[in-house]
Parts: sequence; structure tokens; C-alpha cells
Amino acid sequence: MWTLEKRDNLWILTLSGDDQNRLNPTLIESLLSTLSNLASQSTPGSVLITTGKGKFFSNGFDLPWARAAGSKSAAMNRLSSMVQSFKPVAAALIYLPMPTIAAINGHASGVGFLLAICHDYVLMRSDHGVMYMPEVNLALPFPDYFAAVFREKIKTPAVLRDVLLAGVKIKGKEAVKMGIVDSAHDSAETTVEAAVRLGEQLAEKKWVGEVYVEIRKSLYPDTCKVLSLTPKPLISKI
Repeated sequence: MWTLEKRDNLWILTLSGDDQNRLNPTLIESLLSTLSNLASQSTPGSVLITTGKGKFFSNGFDLPWARAAGSKSAAMNRLSSMVQSFKPVAAALIYLPMPTIAAINGHASGVGFLLAICHDYVLMRSDHGVMYMPEVNLALPFPDYFAAVFREKIKTPAVLRDVLLAGVKIKGKEAVKMGIVDSAHDSAETTVEAAVRLGEQLAEKKWVGEVYVEIRKSLYPDTCKVLSLTPKPLISKI
């Protein structure tokens, strides 16, 4: 389940699903609903922090649930349905009218990795957990919107190759050196604490959400195109 806590201008969204925080249809639908409600409550100075509980930020889509469908084709249909249902979630994060911070408390695999880098800032613990895209090892197709997000968030070709074509597992400090993560911290607790400090600094700016989101969208035109988000021209009120 997702829990949403408000601390002054900060909204702290926490995933506490199964022991690996796998994303199933219910959790995906709940996340989309939460983000939609959050967008409607945004005010100047609002900031979102997303984290998880336990040893996993998220271990990706719920593949055990997909495989339980009874046949390979039925399993692929379930997986395809989850892939398509998460696309509006990625769009909602890009479109959210406030700064966003991912505080990675543990392993972030597959769509869990994608969920993290859909945020503006990514912080990660260094004592436990890896970021990992397993699709190449699992012989799973790579969704077009996944590719668009990774291309625009990871600018170094060699790093992008290693993440997507080699399926490397990346720890916190290494992720900082590779430019994927902004900072690494000693524990899950200190990671969230650092995210809160950063969130408080951003909240002080009192940025107008509508302007912030249009600037964000202009930074990621390919992602917006795949997600069907067209950046609108800004009209100054000055």
C-alpha cells in the first residue's frame, strides 16, 4: 500500500507492499490516484518525497503474480497490462506541479528503477541496495516509454549501455559517480533525512507549480512525446 504524509509543505509518499515492494495492478492504480490527488492539492512550495519500507524501494513489476496466470501467453498479457497501466504514472510524475525527490531505501529494480529516475532528484543509501534493469537477462521486451525516460535521464552513452544492455547492478556511491544519483547516504534513515532537508530547501523557493512543470517538460521532449505530454508555450504574467 501507499501512505501519504504531509509535513508542512512536504508530501512524503511511502510504499509498503509485499516484502519486495513489487508493483501489481492494485498498487499501480493506487499510486496514480494518489499522484492525481496530490496534483490537485499542490501549492507554491509543495515538494514530493517518495520512498519505500524495508530492503526494497521496489523490485519492479509483480512477476510472480503475472506468472501465476497459468500459461506463458497469459503471463505476458498480465505483464503487458502492468506496463501499460504504469505509463500514466510516469506521465503523472513528469506532470506533477512540484519538485520531486526519490529517497531510495533499498533495491530499485526494473520499473522500480524507472520510478526513481522519474523524479527530479534521486538520493540513495550506500550501505544496501542496487539499481538494476534486468530486462536483458530475463529476455523481456523494453517498453518505449522506459527507453525514452532512460535516454533523457542518463546522458552518458557508456552508462546507458551498461544499464540497459548489460544489466549491471549499481550501488549508491557508484550511481553517484555515474551521474544517475545525486547523493549517497549511510542508511535508509539518513537517506530520507537528506531528502527531507533537500525538500525543505526547495520548498522555501515557493515556486509556482504550473511554471515548474512546464520547464520540466521542456527538458524531456522525447519522454513527453512518448507519454503524450506536449509542452505548452509559457505566457509571462509580468
